[in-house]
Amino acid sequence: MQSSDIDKIKIKRVLISVSDKSGIESLAKTLHQIGCEIISTGGTKKVLESAGLPVTEISKVTGNPEAFGGRMKTISFQIESALLFDREKDAKEAASLNIEPIDMVICNLYPFERVKKQGADFDTLIENIDIGGPTMVRAAAKNFKYVAIVTNPRTYPDIVEELKANDGSLSYHTRFELMRAAYNATADYDAMIATTMDETAGVLSQRMSYSQAIELRYGENSHQSAFFLKQNGTSDSLYDMNVLHGKELSFNNLVDMYSAIDSVRDLKKSGCAVIKHNNPCGLSEGADQRKVFEQAWAGDPVSAFGSVIAFNRKLELETAKFLDLDNENKMLRKFVEVIIAPEFDQNTLDYLFQNKNLRVVEFDPARLTTDKDVKFLYNSILVQNPDDKLKDKAETVTQAQMKVDDNLLDFGLIACRQLKSNSIAIVRKLKNGDNQLLGMGCGQPNRVNSTQLAISRSIENLKLEFTGSESEVNAYIQQEMGEAILVSDAFFPFPDNIELAGAAGIKKIFQPGGSIRDKSVIAKCDELGIAMMFTGLRHFKH
Repeated sequence: MQSSDIDKIKIKRVLISVSDKSGIESLAKTLHQIGCEIISTGGTKKVLESAGLPVTEISKVTGNPEAFGGRMKTISFQIESALLFDREKDAKEAASLNIEPIDMVICNLYPFERVKKQGADFDTLIENIDIGGPTMVRAAAKNFKYVAIVTNPRTYPDIVEELKANDGSLSYHTRFELMRAAYNATADYDAMIATTMDETAGVLSQRMSYSQAIELRYGENSHQSAFFLKQNGTSDSLYDMNVLHGKELSFNNLVDMYSAIDSVRDLKKSGCAVIKHNNPCGLSEGADQRKVFEQAWAGDPVSAFGSVIAFNRKLELETAKFLDLDNENKMLRKFVEVIIAPEFDQNTLDYLFQNKNLRVVEFDPARLTTDKDVKFLYNSILVQNPDDKLKDKAETVTQAQMKVDDNLLDFGLIACRQLKSNSIAIVRKLKNGDNQLLGMGCGQPNRVNSTQLAISRSIENLKLEFTGSESEVNAYIQQEMGEAILVSDAFFPFPDNIELAGAAGIKKIFQPGGSIRDKSVIAKCDELGIAMMFTGLRHFKH
């Protein structure tokens, strides 16, 4: 922004033409009280006159009536000139043309987006394309040095306050900020119309705009700069989280937070996800939140160090105490980067705030809804529908049969869906009825490696939890692995994964199916006495 000799301008003449009339009476009354002439159109004029305000009909300025069902109201040489002429260089010419300046425009546009969401037909959409409004907005914005352009009703209270405090004047800074908002408003408006017309033609186009940039300390690595922005036109986003405590959020924190929230949002019971490097190394759901947290943490206690943790229910004090933040032995305090939950009571917050660096974020995973999954590549984007369906079927394809626990299967599919491909999740139902991610393998270039990782992690966890004699541990592992289920995000291309699973004691496997070698994979299951079901849907996550 460049400095200007014209810091404040007196608002003497204002044009008001709004589709959204919320709050307009209060602003208009303030303008009247400071001595402004108010020019207005159609429905807006009626609202203002009903409030007892004197209004100049716009036709008295344009010299023409409103015409063509309201399609022509403000577009005219007189109006656009009153907005656009340079008050210093063009003053004499404007006077010779009988152009009286307009110092402020208050305008919001026809509700094209709203009528579209209401399912309006094509003709109705066309009628809700505003022409005169954007023309006025852009003209006033271009000449912001002398004209204030107000496009958002949420700014009305601040405008009123400044006008009252400055004897009916607005500062250059305010006018500049209003100008920026105006051009963003018309850009988003035109983008919505353009994409809708493309959609009507059966052509996909995507226009997105972002603002309110927050500069982060750095990006994924310290030599990278990074910013966090909110998509314009959205009523809710991760940007709108409530950060209650702790250090500034980092780029990696935010990426992991999204994965954590996404991991628990579809869980039916009280759920907890422990995220490390964008993957759930721990996941559990059940009735007792403290127990669920413990079970999720036990999924990989080593990786849980420095993790991001999300809950899908209000965080209870007893659950938070599992972190041991007040332990006199600091080495026994559990270090995590971020705790996310839909709600916290004050006692829980007081406990968490003992760690001055712990980021505490209020965000309800139920808010996380999207109709598009977008990935940015070099000067291009990929757009797809979200992966919001778990399975098409549960079809047993082996000689060995099994009774399906639908809740555990869904839990396993949710876990597998969150893991980077190739992914394997081994999940189990505990004796208390809770579901737990026992072990996972992910992000490997071949499925065998992922299967090996999931098995080794599961066996290590079972060894850690076993409390019997050393001679009995192998039997315990075989028993628990036999009751667990192994879920794969995609089909098995060869029987080698089945051999690994069988050797580890796995007796139940779920996979999408669809490989040209399905028959050999099924045959290996039959040979080893393993039951296998096809779910019909894969869950690649790249």
